[in-house]
Amino acid sequence: SLLVQSPSFVERLQFGGLIGYGIIALGIAAFLVGLARLIFLTFVDMKVRRQQRQDAIRQDNPLGRILALHAKYPELDPEALELKLDERIIREQARIERFLWLIKVVTVVAPLMGLLGTVTGMIRTFQAITLFGTGDPKLMAGGISEALVTTMLGLIVAIPLVLLHSWLSSVTRRLMDIIGEQSAGLVAKRAEEHHES
Repeated sequence: SLLVQSPSFVERLQFGGLIGYGIIALGIAAFLVGLARLIFLTFVDMKVRRQQRQDAIRQDNPLGRILALHAKYPELDPEALELKLDERIIREQARIERFLWLIKVVTVVAPLMGLLGTVTGMIRTFQAITLFGTGDPKLMAGGISEALVTTMLGLIVAIPLVLLHSWLSSVTRRLMDIIGEQSAGLVAKRAEEHHES
């Protein structure tokens, strides 16, 4: 009969109170943003790889837009071209890295909110002890449950988000390395052309 009375998973989540629901809401929002960015970056990565294999310039990817900018200004000297390419790279980087900061913030905030829940749960427990003593453990159970559930929720949200953020960061870093290398190559090529002429 005691096993039948033990709370279900949803009932356990309710022990977390407002802080627990806040952690869950933040986690869901960050996961959705992370999933959207993962899909976006996967498509960008595929398009950049396809552009690397082709001679024809396609403007549906960051590398193609860099190559198009190089082709648009054939008369520019290497220094001016480098400035234009750097400006374009900064714009592309902002687009590629958009919303990554949000995932990183939630990975830090979720455990802190769990810690806050731990503190408020222990405060409730000590208030119950002060008012009613330690004779009835059930009076302390609510505060202890809140403390443990919020800590658990904070870690459940943070750990996968840390992994997702590191994965997204590695993809963006690889894309930016490719774009930076190609840009440097274009500037070097232009410098050779100017030197020969």
